Amino acid sequence: MIEAYALVLGALMLLCGALADRYGRKRLFIVGTAVFAIGSLACAFAGSIEALVAARVLQAAGGTMLAPASLAMLSACFEGEARGKAIGTWSAFTAITSMIGPVAGGVLLDHAGWRWIFGINLPVAMVAIGLAVLHVRESRDEELRGRLDVGGSALVTAGLGAVVYAFIEASVSGWGATRVRVAMPAGILLLAAFWWWEGSVAEPILPRRLFASRAFSGINLMTFLLYAALGALFYFLPFVMIQVDGYSGTVAGAAMLPFMVLLVLLSRLAGALVYRIGARATLLAGSLATAGGYAAFALLGDLRYWESIFPATVLVGIGMGLTVAPLTTTVMESVRDTEVGLASGVNNAVSRVAGLLAVAIFGFLLAAVFNARLDQRLSVTSLQPVARAQVEQQRSALSGAVVADPAARAIVFDSYKDGFRAVALACAGLAILSAATAQLTLRTVKPA
Repeated sequence: MIEAYALVLGALMLLCGALADRYGRKRLFIVGTAVFAIGSLACAFAGSIEALVAARVLQAAGGTMLAPASLAMLSACFEGEARGKAIGTWSAFTAITSMIGPVAGGVLLDHAGWRWIFGINLPVAMVAIGLAVLHVRESRDEELRGRLDVGGSALVTAGLGAVVYAFIEASVSGWGATRVRVAMPAGILLLAAFWWWEGSVAEPILPRRLFASRAFSGINLMTFLLYAALGALFYFLPFVMIQVDGYSGTVAGAAMLPFMVLLVLLSRLAGALVYRIGARATLLAGSLATAGGYAAFALLGDLRYWESIFPATVLVGIGMGLTVAPLTTTVMESVRDTEVGLASGVNNAVSRVAGLLAVAIFGFLLAAVFNARLDQRLSVTSLQPVARAQVEQQRSALSGAVVADPAARAIVFDSYKDGFRAVALACAGLAILSAATAQLTLRTVKPA
């Protein structure tokens, strides 16, 4: 359910960035918001997991339209330092809604049911459409001609889908499974074909010329690394808090507030700092702070909230607060004004694809560490045969295993925490690579 949404959102973001530039950013935003609302309604009334996955695909199709269009509309209205501040404000409001979302979702989950998590999107979408109609001017690239790159969209969607499927299936069946051995090379070949295709068509959704810019390439690599780490860690953290530590959904959602508050407070400042001290210094500091936060998740305490989760979340919030707006600002400054929709689509796609792949790849990492540590603990611990059988039968459920014996349950939970710590350390490594990328690719002191 989660990966289907992320796959569509990431793979079609490029096409929708081109659509926004070609047919109008305001128009695409309104259509995308309406489609997202319809998809949300379908999710709320889904009668089976298959119907829910299908509705999530529709919801993601709407999201791919509104996400790049919203930022491109903003960039078309501002220039220079004002654009940096505007993008910082946009990032702050994005963070505010992201801050409200987990808390509201937790409350709805605990007291009303999961369907209301989707239903609440409808009034929000209606307000967004109304504001766009009344207050946003239309903008587009009048020079664009030619056909849309539907073939490229199909290749990247199929390629990413096959790779993600392979990692998810490998975490359950192992790399020797026939489906994994077929899906992984097929996905790699399809992605290679996508890259070749983009160099051979007249109007590619991912023009190679954009990557001739050192800044554009570096910023998108940083985006991939940072959002992969962010997506993986905050995907798995609620499992630790709810299933292992026993917190409610409301509390688990509220635990993200320090991160979101810091993101709101620092985004506008960081967007303006790009034009004062330069993108490299701001992004270097932010990436290193983020790396420290991820390392803290792995090294501090026993993953209880105040001892480890809270301080680690604060560090990640400071780091990402210093990076989100500068990442976006530098991407927009590295292309022509007529290409801001395309650049926005590429950068959004990179961040979405990063999260998509991270959940699959780090899910495999977590499962591998979990199984290894579970085997170690089972080999040195005396359990009743019934309890041992329960653990073995539900091994694939990870922290969701239902085990009656307290000692067996503790073994499962401790093994899951070890897997989560491995993920956190890997995320710290990605953030350090992001800092290295900033140092190596952002040579100018300030954006051109």
